[in-house]
Amino acid sequence: MVLALILPVGAFAVSAVLTALVRRAAIAVDFCAHPRQDRYHRTVIALGGGIAIFWTIALFILAGLAGGYLAGAGKFVFIDQSLSEHLEGFLNRSRELWVVLGCAALLHLLGLWDDKKRLGPYLKLAVQFGAAAAAAVFADIRVEMFIHNKFITTLLSVLWIVGIMNVFNFLDNMDGCSAGIALIVAGVLLTAAVGSGQVFISGLGLLFIGAVAGFWVWNFPPAKIFMGDCGSLVIGFFVALLSLRTTYYHQHDGGGLYAVFMPLLALAVPLYDFVSVTFLRIKQGKSPLVGDTQHFSHRLRRRGLTDTQTALTLYLATLCTGLGAIFLRQVNFVGAILIFVQTVMTLAIVAILETTGRPCEQ
Repeated sequence: MVLALILPVGAFAVSAVLTALVRRAAIAVDFCAHPRQDRYHRTVIALGGGIAIFWTIALFILAGLAGGYLAGAGKFVFIDQSLSEHLEGFLNRSRELWVVLGCAALLHLLGLWDDKKRLGPYLKLAVQFGAAAAAAVFADIRVEMFIHNKFITTLLSVLWIVGIMNVFNFLDNMDGCSAGIALIVAGVLLTAAVGSGQVFISGLGLLFIGAVAGFWVWNFPPAKIFMGDCGSLVIGFFVALLSLRTTYYHQHDGGGLYAVFMPLLALAVPLYDFVSVTFLRIKQGKSPLVGDTQHFSHRLRRRGLTDTQTALTLYLATLCTGLGAIFLRQVNFVGAILIFVQTVMTLAIVAILETTGRPCEQ
């Protein structure tokens, strides 16, 4: 219980301090986001917040691995029997954790390079698919629902990981959006991991929440720093990882198989943005991989909402679908149908808000 508090609080403190240091350094070397036609902000904002997010997660994971190896070598005499059982499981899966950390580092470096040089979309996609494939094959980050063919489950998992990375990359278009929604989604997934007794996934979820929250306090409107692709790709990768490694269905609990749709409901709002903006770009004859200001946050902003009101509206919508996702594991079939209907209605409210009324001049 104490560790469950220390981990997110410690990660929050480290991330917040690192974000402040990165911001100061970014301004000093002009590693900043300057106003452009395809971006909504009109002032110079420091980039590199993703550096704080990634390195907070990496430092805690490395410290955990070092502590685990030392404990396994008998260096910590205070380890009791209950902790020894978890320690054995941790050491058995430490190789997978190294793979996860390596994939996250690759995505972080890719994003950092893109933030500095603006790489082409196809090179970025190729690296994303490579990292996702490595995570699925070597770290067993794969979906395990109804399909028992390893090739198919690996393929579906790779597509899901790449998709969620780009969902959060798309979301990183206005102050506080990507980080705030990632916190809510991770919190929803954490409830399932805790309910399933998944100690290590729960620990990773708490670490992720702390690291992102430490950045979020600097990114909430008006943002003092942006995470950049070096952060959004890492955030998307860890959200995908948590969604794939969390167990949602337990036959002995009496719940239905529909519980496996919990991640889809938790991610309904960011998925709506991803699908809607992709459709708009294709309809207009544009590449869906080239950024613009047609995201639902921008559409809400043009209806007269402030940056803060826009962020809070998206948080509330995500909370509505996320709360439904939490209860999906505990209801019968009729209750599940009602939760799905509620999710659709929530998205419909967002659609009405962003399309009704006279657009305001920016």
